[in-house]
Amino acid sequence: MSIGELSKSGRHPPDARGSAAITVTGVSQVYGAEGDPRRVVALDRASLEVARGELLCLIGPSGCGKSTLLNVIGGLASPSEGEVTIDGEKVAAPLPKKVAYVFQESALFPWRTVIDNVKLGMAFQGVARGERDSRAHEALVAVGLAEFADHYPGQLSGGMKQRAQLARALGLKTDILLMDEPFASLDEQTRMVLGEDLSELLARTGKTIVFVTHSLIEAVFLADRVAVFSARPGRIKEVIAVEEGHPRSRSFMTSDKLGRLRNRLYELLHDEIRKTMGERAP
Repeated sequence: MSIGELSKSGRHPPDARGSAAITVTGVSQVYGAEGDPRRVVALDRASLEVARGELLCLIGPSGCGKSTLLNVIGGLASPSEGEVTIDGEKVAAPLPKKVAYVFQESALFPWRTVIDNVKLGMAFQGVARGERDSRAHEALVAVGLAEFADHYPGQLSGGMKQRAQLARALGLKTDILLMDEPFASLDEQTRMVLGEDLSELLARTGKTIVFVTHSLIEAVFLADRVAVFSARPGRIKEVIAVEEGHPRSRSFMTSDKLGRLRNRLYELLHDEIRKTMGERAP
């Protein structure tokens, strides 16, 4: 059974002006001391809000601070300036009862079975041992991996490993998912199918998701809104609303609307990518 098969109804885009799950206020991140030639300003006064139940994509040139901001939101890094709040609480450290991570590279332990990898996150979260089995099985059913529960990561394809990572995050039952290019290493066809499943998941659960990607089409297909970053030092150049309900249909992938939004993102990013490459925009 897939995530999509568990979805029963659609979801309209959340109103980003309403209750905010995540608030980012004036966040800057600087590496190195003043005067150090190796000093890097990764983020420069980034501010945004993420509504409850929203899927917000972060997109921009390489090195623009997208992943840095995700790490600050998740409490994995402390900002040089500014702050992030989740449900009104200032983020000063990881919040495992509220926030789960899905990484780009496989973070599965190769010596543990799939179901044991899923349960491990719950152990860190403090879930009672007797509850872990049922929650892990439920999460694996949701991502279509129940029959592979006793397999090891080395026996899974790339797409299945990403599903296992998603299952581990789902098993934590947090309201917020932070996803750092989770499909980047996969082929385009698999990315599209997993994107459909993620949209179904959002429709079913109403989770708040912040998703980093380099793919223009992936950003438009998944997001309620897309935050476009400038070249380093990373600033939020513009936020684009997609205004399409979840779950997203296959027809949306080939629609004129998606094409127009993808082209708009390309226009916003073109010169920023040239700056990153050290070239003048033609």
